[in-house]
Amino acid sequence: MSIFENYRLGMRTIKTAIAVAICVLLFHFTERGTPMIASLSAIYALRENWKSSFTFGKTRILGNTIGALTATLLVLIQKYMGESFLLELIGVPIAVILIIILCDRVQNNSGIIGATAAFLIIYYTIPVDNAVLYALQRVFDIFIGTFIAVSVNLLIPAFPKKSTK
Repeated sequence: MSIFENYRLGMRTIKTAIAVAICVLLFHFTERGTPMIASLSAIYALRENWKSSFTFGKTRILGNTIGALTATLLVLIQKYMGESFLLELIGVPIAVILIIILCDRVQNNSGIIGATAAFLIIYYTIPVDNAVLYALQRVFDIFIGTFIAVSVNLLIPAFPKKSTK
């Protein structure tokens, strides 16, 4: 009995690793900074086939765009009103509520978790003096990761399913 007997390495796992590697390489050679958001988007978007990847990718892009814009808005409000813990304590939960309402309104309920995660990641790492450009760059990272996932899924065929007969 092997220690690896109960583990399986499927094609989706391999494709996910390839998509992440492409994100890392692309960001390294273009000096775009950290590939974290693009890699997370690739992992999230890579599904059973390219059509599912495309659908999940659209959900992620829309949700993360809402999250990024909300983070930018809150940072700009703080820049205008002055940074304070009280504004953060009130603003972050209100922003989460706003994100959930907006995602629900545009019928993107499956994008709520990604939107709120993007909001928190961007809000807590955003440089205040460059809020809009930073948020736009992170949304572009989401497009990059999603495009890479869909492309990998489209270009690398899945292994045929084994017959259970």
